[in-house]
Amino acid sequence: MWWNTLGLALREIRRNLLRSFLTILGIVIGVAAVITMVTVGRGATQAVSDQITSLGTNLLMVRPGQRMGPGRDSAGSPPFRQADAEAIALQVAGVRAVAPQAATGAVAVFGARNWSTVVYGSTNAYFTTNNWTLAAGRLFEETELRAGAAVCVVGATVRRELFGTQDPVGARLRLRNISCEVVGLLQSKGQAAMGNDQDDVVVMPIATVQRRLTGNLNVGTLLVSMDDGVDTERVKADLARLLRERRKLAESDENNFNVLDTKQLAETLSSTTQVMTMLLGAVAAVSLLVGGIGIMNIMLVSVTERTREIGIRLAIGALGHEVLLQFLIEAVVLAALGGLVGIVIATAASLALTSVMGVPYVFDPGINLLSFAFAAAIGVVFGYFPARRAARLDPIEALRHE
Repeated sequence: MWWNTLGLALREIRRNLLRSFLTILGIVIGVAAVITMVTVGRGATQAVSDQITSLGTNLLMVRPGQRMGPGRDSAGSPPFRQADAEAIALQVAGVRAVAPQAATGAVAVFGARNWSTVVYGSTNAYFTTNNWTLAAGRLFEETELRAGAAVCVVGATVRRELFGTQDPVGARLRLRNISCEVVGLLQSKGQAAMGNDQDDVVVMPIATVQRRLTGNLNVGTLLVSMDDGVDTERVKADLARLLRERRKLAESDENNFNVLDTKQLAETLSSTTQVMTMLLGAVAAVSLLVGGIGIMNIMLVSVTERTREIGIRLAIGALGHEVLLQFLIEAVVLAALGGLVGIVIATAASLALTSVMGVPYVFDPGINLLSFAFAAAIGVVFGYFPARRAARLDPIEALRHE
C-alpha cells in the first residue's frame, strides 16, 4: 500500500511540474537561507578564532592605563621599561616568554618605492609571543640587540610593496634617517580579527627604535606568553602584583595598567558571532513557515480540483485513511524535494560567500540534516489539514462535484 500510495503521489506531482515547483519555492528559499547563514556564520566564527590565535599562544597584552582600546586613559599612566619585561620573565612562574614592544610609524623606502608601515622595536621574544615564523633569513643576534644595530625583519606586505617578488634578505631599506639591513622575512599571517594587516610590519631591536626613532626608553606594550596548561588567573594575579610593586602603587590605588587575555577575547568574539549566526538563522527560518503555508494552499486547491477522483476512490472501497495518506505523502514529498534542492543551492551559495568574504567553509552535516528534517516536518504539519479534508469528503457529494 505504501509504494502504491507513493506512486500515486509522484504521478500527481509530475502531472503539474510547474505548480509543484512554485509550491516548493518557499521551502527551497527557506532551507537555502538557513543553511547558508549558519555555514557562513560558523566560518566567520572560525576565522575570528584563528585570527585571535595568530596573535599568540596563551598571550597576555599589558599596556599602561586602566582601559583598553580607543580612548584608553594611558596619558596619565607611566610607560613601562624594558626592565619590567625582564622582571616578569624572572619572577612570574608559568611564563614562557616576555617581549617589550615599542611602536612607531615610519615610511620605508627601497629604491624608487616607498611604503608607510608600522615599526616595532622588541627582542627575539617578540617572535615567540606572537607566533611568528621565518620564511627566510634569521632573527636578531645578541650583539645586535645589545648594540642597537640597524637591522630589521620585515613582514610579507612590506616585502610585496617594496621588493615585489625579490628576496629582501640582505637588502637595505631606509626608515627615516636609518639605513637598515633586512636580515629576515616573516611568514604571512593575513588580516587580524580587528581588521588590521598583520603582515604590514617591520621589526627592529628595541634599542634601535628607542634611540633612533622614538627618542625615549618608553615601552608601550608588554607581551607575555604563558606555558600551556598554566592557571591563567594565577599568572595574571602574580603579574599584577609584581607590576604594582614596580610602579609603587599603594593598596588603595587602582592599577594604572591593564591586562588583556587574548583567549578571553577569542571566546567573547566567538560567542558574539555565534549568537548573531543563530539570530540570522532564526530569521531565515521564517521563510520555511511561509513555504509551508504555500504547500497547504496548493494542496487545498488540489483537493478541490480532484474532488471527483476522491469520490470515485471512496466509492469503490478506498478507506479514508488511505486518501489521507495519499495527500499527506504528496505534501511531504514536495517539502522534502524542496529541502534537497535548498541544500544544493545552500552549498553553492556558502562556498561562494565564504570565498568572497575570505573565511573558511565549515561544512556542518547537522544543520543540513536538521533543515531537511524540518522541511519534511513542515510538509506533514501543513499537509495534514488538506489531507484530512480530502479523507472526510462524502463520496456521493464528491461524485456530484463539477
